[in-house]
Amino acid sequence: MHESYQSWVHLVFIGIITLFPVVNPIGTAFILNPYFNDLSRKERKNAVKKIAFYAFAICTITLFVGHWILELFGISIPVIQLAGGIMICKMGWEFLSAGNNSSEQQVKAAHTAEAVSFNRLQDKLFYPITFPVTTGAGTISVLFTLGARSTQEDTREYLMNTGALIIAIIVTCILIYIFYLNTKTLIQYMGPKGENIVNRISAFLIFCVGLQIAVNGIKALMQT
Repeated sequence: MHESYQSWVHLVFIGIITLFPVVNPIGTAFILNPYFNDLSRKERKNAVKKIAFYAFAICTITLFVGHWILELFGISIPVIQLAGGIMICKMGWEFLSAGNNSSEQQVKAAHTAEAVSFNRLQDKLFYPITFPVTTGAGTISVLFTLGARSTQEDTREYLMNTGALIIAIIVTCILIYIFYLNTKTLIQYMGPKGENIVNRISAFLIFCVGLQIAVNGIKALMQT
């Protein structure tokens, strides 16, 4: 019993440690901050709640039925990596291009009602903000790997291991909520120039991350 408890705690720890760098809630919060710039605190909180919920739903569904969904449609992980990488590259490029006329966009944003801005954001909360940027191909791959062990155990071990992974997912989603909600506060300490620098660097990094994910998918496809 004691060994089972230790194994359960170990799996919770491994799940958190493995998911954290893949989801990267700190870095991704900076990357996605331009989406929330025109929102009030209340609107930002509502948006972040939905993102955290969507992230939890994606991770949980992936853990339980993701493998069978991919088999049903005949989709492989490398294909998900390639498609997700292309989408992330597209987002990074859009942020980089938008930076060239950011002052003009800020003037337009000042004359736009907050409610309209929030309503437009609603359509982007799931795609592309939650998937594939927050929880994408890397997260799915990690959950497949961690969940593979559970499918080989008996019912008791399966429930314990799956429960441990769900707790790891919940902790990750809480971190997403905390960092996404408070990114603006951190950036305010940096000042306008610091915010612009962070946004530009984040846009470049998200483009590089998307490119790396796509390259990994291409390599995996070439090896099959």
